[in-house]
Amino acid sequence: MILTDAGPLVASLDRLDNHYRACAAVVAALPRGPFLTTWPCFTESMHLLHVRGGYRYQAALWAMYSAGRVVLHDSTPDEAVRMASLMEQYQDTPMDLADASLVAAAESRSERRLFTLDRHFWIYRLSDGSALEPVPGR
Repeated sequence: MILTDAGPLVASLDRLDNHYRACAAVVAALPRGPFLTTWPCFTESMHLLHVRGGYRYQAALWAMYSAGRVVLHDSTPDEAVRMASLMEQYQDTPMDLADASLVAAAESRSERRLFTLDRHFWIYRLSDGSALEPVPGR
């Protein structure tokens, strides 16, 4: 499993997305396995997919979930506290709830790789001071 941000989930379902080909190439290069995401990222993806293609795009994401190709990480109460702390720490970046949920999930699952299209993940630090490893890289 690879921790996955909303951007790649949306791009992988919207062939008109500017990042569709790049995401498809990354998916082809990754070991087979489901995408792991958080509820805030899944919610953000659903919103963006609705704006782009209506329910049929949202249905495609639900189908990925039903088929086990997308797994949802359930945040713990401790992770929720950590998300609030992260959002305060990075308020000038800014960090939204979806980003904070990914950092908190990465910490709790000891996962460093993150499939994302966002450059600001290079700035964020995990509780041990290490950085996430965004895929694709710089």
